Amino acid sequence: MGASSSSLLDGRKLCYIRGRTEAELKNFSPHYRRQSCVAFFYLLKDEVEQHRSGQAQLLKQKDYLQASEVLYKDSMLYFDDNRKWKERFVVVHADYSLELHDSQETYSKGTPARHILLPTGGTVLTSEEKYNAIVDKAFPDPNGYKEESSVPLVVVPGPLPVYLRLPYRRDSYFSFQQEEKRACFVSILNDCIRHQNQDYLKRMTCEVQAFLKAIHFYRQEKGHYESWDMLVGTDCQVLANLVMEELLPSLQTELLPKLKGKKREMKRVWFTTVETTYELVQEQLREGLESLKNECRDTTKQQEALIRSDMDQIINSQTFLETKLQALVSGPAIKYSSESVAPYLASILEELMGPVSAGFQAVRLLLEDELTRVCKDFPQGGVTEDLKTALKQVGRDRMEDCYQHVSVLKEQLQELRNRFKFSNSIQVVHYTQSQMQQLMENALYTFEILLQSTLKDKPDKQASVMEKAKLRVLKQFDYDSSTVRKKIFQKALVDITLPAIRRNLAPDCKTALQNYEQFIFADYTKFVQVENVYENILLNILNNEVNKVVKEAASLKKNNLIADSTDLHCVSQSSLAENRIPPLSAPSSPPKELASEAPSQQAEQKTTSPFEEKIIEETHQKHDLSIIPVVNITVCSPESLEPISPSSVAATVQPEVPSIILNNSSPVLEVSSSFDAKRVTSDIATPKPDISETNAVSNTSDSPTTNLDGSSIKSKTNLSADDSSSSSGPEKPSEVQDGVEEEPSYESQC
Repeated sequence: MGASSSSLLDGRKLCYIRGRTEAELKNFSPHYRRQSCVAFFYLLKDEVEQHRSGQAQLLKQKDYLQASEVLYKDSMLYFDDNRKWKERFVVVHADYSLELHDSQETYSKGTPARHILLPTGGTVLTSEEKYNAIVDKAFPDPNGYKEESSVPLVVVPGPLPVYLRLPYRRDSYFSFQQEEKRACFVSILNDCIRHQNQDYLKRMTCEVQAFLKAIHFYRQEKGHYESWDMLVGTDCQVLANLVMEELLPSLQTELLPKLKGKKREMKRVWFTTVETTYELVQEQLREGLESLKNECRDTTKQQEALIRSDMDQIINSQTFLETKLQALVSGPAIKYSSESVAPYLASILEELMGPVSAGFQAVRLLLEDELTRVCKDFPQGGVTEDLKTALKQVGRDRMEDCYQHVSVLKEQLQELRNRFKFSNSIQVVHYTQSQMQQLMENALYTFEILLQSTLKDKPDKQASVMEKAKLRVLKQFDYDSSTVRKKIFQKALVDITLPAIRRNLAPDCKTALQNYEQFIFADYTKFVQVENVYENILLNILNNEVNKVVKEAASLKKNNLIADSTDLHCVSQSSLAENRIPPLSAPSSPPKELASEAPSQQAEQKTTSPFEEKIIEETHQKHDLSIIPVVNITVCSPESLEPISPSSVAATVQPEVPSIILNNSSPVLEVSSSFDAKRVTSDIATPKPDISETNAVSNTSDSPTTNLDGSSIKSKTNLSADDSSSSSGPEKPSEVQDGVEEEPSYESQC
């Protein structure tokens, strides 16, 4: 094997590979230098303007895990470098790399791993037939043999194989005897692939954002406008993937005819040659890319004083350029978008909505089942280590079933290949599955901190506390699920259709862009780039169409989408007894944080929330309605909430709805409901009657806060086990607006 590979890559070939790699890095560097300055400008601009990143959610998000934390460990058979099957002890840490140890004993002693596997860009298969088909497709057989296509590269012992197909690298093979163990390993392996693919590129650092923009414009320079399925891993891995795309055709032409022997051996030699080439490319790029980043760090530091002193002038220069460019771009962009993109957005959204909503619904049902089980298993004893361990394991082995609902998009979105030339459906699937996993983790973490904060005061009421914490988390999950799903839909629609707009306008607009550099003041040309402003105009035009479609979808109750505000000034409460939220900040100011726990003498103070209500038993009996209790931050489950327009927030609902008066100085809050509040944890796919709420604006601070069971309080409230009348209806965020606003993103700014 080694000799065969070495004979294919002789000294001349190695020099050729190094030369092509150096040339690609040299051509890429100007794009990175430009985008580094632009990204640094936006970093300082956001700092000065105190922009909040992201869309507010109610569930708490845990800090990143320590890389040393272990997520999985087990023994299995592994096909090692010596082409022999050996039992290995596999450990997965929180950095989502796989460590392969000789045994559990050597791992326990702290012996370094024999091999560390990074499954970036990988595909997991459990069928030999499907694996062989993928391998045959990746091997450009020069002789066109067909009769040996079913011959496997490796014969896996045992009944339960796992194949890990890796681009440009040697595949990995595992074998199991028990289906349960294999299922656990496949689940964690898929998690590793998603995180290795996305985690680095999701960072909002200046360097990562500059790199993404530079790759985007560099590929456009080569005529590639479509979404790229090899945009995965670290910056070095991404750039290596780009170089390999350029190298492989020439290597195939020159080296494949030299392959001799049986097809299995030819495959083995070819894939080893590709892996060797990839390692050489990465090694060379790693050094060159780091040098380029250091150069740009020094440059941006030197520009910081100028950016801060001339911030307003730079923004004005950018605005002036945008005005000029709109005269060139807006007309043809709007025409193409309205004629060739907008008519198809609704049908694309329909294709997305079914699998995505089914996946999140499955996560919610799993969360409810698992929390119910935890409540039964730990009725007393406080938040012990056993309870924390049980929460860490919640759903970990069963999330793969939830992910399967979304996996069907890989095939469904293939129909978009012809019209929009979109072939990167796996990116949509992985992004959606990552959001599902994150939402589950947020819910479990919120449940844990609710228990910790409340059980300090009521350690003897654990069963009641856990049940109410579960209901609180499920309510907040419903709201966050709607928020995240709309974000997924918006991102997917843009990713699918924006390349088509770019491609269509490029022949007429791209060549004219250089003429607009004259409209940028000379001192600011590093911070204002014509290509960035041009892209931003196209993105805004498309977002207008996308937001209309998503807004319309949110107005249909069957879609279980809450029409919320992206400027929601609220946080998830850290205690079941904590019934206050901070007052709303002005849009231009940073959000105010929750005040620390008030002293005992301040416990009598009353707070005002935009949505507060009091359960009145007489009204409930008279109208046979379940009035939903709230705890300041309130969320309606998606299935029971229709979009609320801004005007309806301060308006009065239909006459037949009962009116509930909080107190003389509080606003009148009217609530309509016809379903039992005890059923809020039921399947969110089941249609529920309407819930409409109104909120008259009040600036007073005299209205009482409410506790978990909806009763009015005027002093510090603790959770009581006697709150048997506590309702569990879905809550609604304190500020709700009709319409959909896209989440602020670097791309929309640049």
